[in-house]
Parts: sequence; C-alpha cells; structure tokens
Amino acid sequence: MRFLTLGLLFVTVVGLHGQPVLDPMVKDRLARLLPDATSFSPKDGSPPHFKAYAGTDSDRTLVGYAFYTTDLEPLERGYDGPIQILVGVDLNARITGVLVVGHQEPYGSFSVDTPEFAAQFVQKSIRERFRVGEDIDAVATATISVRSASRAIRNGSRRLAKQFLVPTDAQ
Repeated sequence: MRFLTLGLLFVTVVGLHGQPVLDPMVKDRLARLLPDATSFSPKDGSPPHFKAYAGTDSDRTLVGYAFYTTDLEPLERGYDGPIQILVGVDLNARITGVLVVGHQEPYGSFSVDTPEFAAQFVQKSIRERFRVGEDIDAVATATISVRSASRAIRNGSRRLAKQFLVPTDAQ
C-alpha cells in the first residue's frame, strides 16, 4: 500500500509526461503577468525563477521570466513582515507585471494591494531608480511597505537579469 501511495504521489508531482506539474493557481498568475506566453516551466534554478515560453512544445521561444520577491530578496520586509510579490520580466529587462500574493501589512487595501500600485510597474525598465515619491507613487500611510516592495521588485529583477538576460545598450 505504501508503494502505491508513493507511486501515485510521484505521478501527481511529475505528471504523465515526465515533467513537473505547475500548480493551476500559479500558472494563472504567470499567464496574467506574461500574457504573450503559452507555457511556463516550474520554478527552478538559482536564483529560483519560472521561464515563460511562447509557441508549441516542439517550437517554443523564451519570452520572459518570473520570480517571487521572497525567493530573491528574502530579507526585504515591509512594515509587518515579508511581502510576497510575483514579478514578470521580459527579455528587454522590462517588468511585465507584479502581483502581490501574500503579506501581513496592517494597511491592506491602502498599501501594496491596490491595482494602482501594481500598474505603475508595468513596462518599467529595471534600470530605472524605483524611488518612492519620484518614479514610484507613495501611499502616505504605508511608506515603509511601499519602499520595501519597490526595492524587492527592483533588486530581484536586477538579480534575475544579471543572471539570465543578455546586456543591451542602456535605454
């Protein structure tokens, strides 16, 4: 019985085609961040990341990456703890989107949870400064959280780019 249970668990985790299965909720979030992608790899590598591909399984092209800020910047904390943000980055070092997926911030919808907070990062070059009050809008009651989230997005994106993106001329 134990071997049957382990076998079923293995098939569930690895899938029927020998590939790890991506959680449907994570896949949905990745699709929202990288809408040009048709498939995604499971989280892997160093630093931990997802790869986004366009095309079919037999003819696919890499179109971007995604990562959790808590994986790349684990010591960055908001007012009341870490803020887990899923960040998409295209091959031109531009942020394709951010989704706050976990936090314990006391300000809730007045902080980093707002659609306006996430929207200001879309198409932002990771080469920009990400300074709250300058190129990032501040939320008066949540400055610590906004600064922390902005740093985590910027620093995580830059770390990912340094590892995986081919440098191009500064834009």
